[in-house]
Amino acid sequence: MSEETLQVVVRRREVQGRDVVVLDLAAADGAELPPFDAGAHVDLHLGDGLVRQYSLCGNPAERRTYRLGILRDPNSRGGSVAAHERLGEGARVEIGVPRNHFPLAADARRSILVGGGIGVTPMIAMAHVLHDRGQPFALHYCGRSRASCAFLDELAAAPFAGAVHTHFDDADDAQRLDLPAILAGADAGTHLYVCGPAGFMDWVIAEAGRLGLAPGQIHKEYFQVEAAAGGGRAFDVTLARSGRTLRVAEGQSIVEALAGVDVKIKVSCEQGVCGTCLCTVLAGTPEHRDVFLTDEEKADNDQILLCCSRALSDTLVLDL
Repeated sequence: MSEETLQVVVRRREVQGRDVVVLDLAAADGAELPPFDAGAHVDLHLGDGLVRQYSLCGNPAERRTYRLGILRDPNSRGGSVAAHERLGEGARVEIGVPRNHFPLAADARRSILVGGGIGVTPMIAMAHVLHDRGQPFALHYCGRSRASCAFLDELAAAPFAGAVHTHFDDADDAQRLDLPAILAGADAGTHLYVCGPAGFMDWVIAEAGRLGLAPGQIHKEYFQVEAAAGGGRAFDVTLARSGRTLRVAEGQSIVEALAGVDVKIKVSCEQGVCGTCLCTVLAGTPEHRDVFLTDEEKADNDQILLCCSRALSDTLVLDL
């Protein structure tokens, strides 16, 4: 999580679709906001130590406003409910500076953007950039129903509206997402980007691989996963800077074990998504349970997400 924060004001609030609040945020002092690249997100500080990450869905060329779309999740752990209830027009809120773990590939010659539900938000920013660059792309927006989806009017009026395709579960089969057709003719210059519910993403990623896309051509950003820190055998963690060793019990996360000896670790999503609790591993083999690190980074075994991952070795030595 970024240490630098900004003070912003909710200049405009609108509820779209089914329980999606769209917020336009402006700097409290009226200045331009820091630039961001398509795919970036901000940490939204919602009070009481609650911090959550939300993708920026506006045009990156617009420097006066950051735009967020936040679904009120019935299974929320507090973030989306707090955003809906606390962030009315005129409300002041603290955010982190934009950071990006989901950038556009510099060498892409053709881009396929696939957003499931609220996972469309980073795709909208990507579409603006690709359109402005004159690069070929298509945006596929999937949802349970037209009535449940936000941003439809905005996308229909966008300068890239001709590249937008919608797919709804309750509509006829002819408009369903057809990945073999979408990826027909894909070559090494074709890149796929996907964001949405974990099950939807897993299906898109597996199908794209089956259709011939290499892992490096498939880019993903999870916003919620079922990452469980519990289970697995107990293990030891050694803190290299102090030399202390502590036991992480079965059913206990490393973060919880560290808190028990007054070592506080910054966490946010607590699901292995955001990377806030990323830590360097000096020795030992992690059991990676996150979706933040790439497969290559996981294979290196020199980093770990402390909120959800565990150990395959008897001991992990951490740079703490």
